[in-house]
Amino acid sequence: MQNISINLVIPQGWYDLSEKQLRFVFRLIADGFNSDELKTLCLLRWSNLKVLGRRECGAYLLKKDKIIFELTPLTLAEVLPFIDWLGSVPSYPVRLAKIKGRNALPADFVGVPFEKYIMADNLYQGYLHTQDDSLLDELAGVLYGGVISLSPAERIAVFYWMASLKYFFARKFSDFLQPAAVASDGNLLGSSSPNVEEAMNAQIRALTKGDVTKEEQILALDTWRALTELNAQAREYKEMNAKINNK
Repeated sequence: MQNISINLVIPQGWYDLSEKQLRFVFRLIADGFNSDELKTLCLLRWSNLKVLGRRECGAYLLKKDKIIFELTPLTLAEVLPFIDWLGSVPSYPVRLAKIKGRNALPADFVGVPFEKYIMADNLYQGYLHTQDDSLLDELAGVLYGGVISLSPAERIAVFYWMASLKYFFARKFSDFLQPAAVASDGNLLGSSSPNVEEAMNAQIRALTKGDVTKEEQILALDTWRALTELNAQAREYKEMNAKINNK
């Protein structure tokens, strides 16, 4: 049998995926494929490989362009770890640019009013607590504007956007937001607490310093500016407590 060399060019991370590739991933997740199945199907699609069949020995018969070749399950298993990142929450916010013809907000919420972030996070936390899919539809209304009825794959996309945004913010504003595993009372990252509204109100009070006349101004702040201030306040609070505890 002739030995041939096939070069597979695959994305290096979530940030490399095109809109079409993202939609394919979210559709597979919505269809319930497990991790290895997901990675295998993505590898075949992204490498432009077509499965022609499977031999009795277990090897797959594949076609790439005009070349037909065999690929053993062992060789395939050796390639899959290169796309293990598909099993993790994206480290930077990813989202579909459009859903049902509606444009999305900026993926990282730069320039987005703090009020919209509060609304989005309320719905996201509500979904974590209830697993009610209608909350993801409402969340899409905030993220894309207007009432939207989502497909299962689009719901997955909306969830991944908020999960990756929260994960990103947890690293960017680490004094204020922390992963759920080390969360304290009132923390919002990955919290399934039903008292999200109270936590949101606490954020607004912290920014207004209790002055209700400033609430409208605070809600209009850029999300990043608001979170930067909340992070600074959280850091100052930790430093003050550390000084008191050291006395």
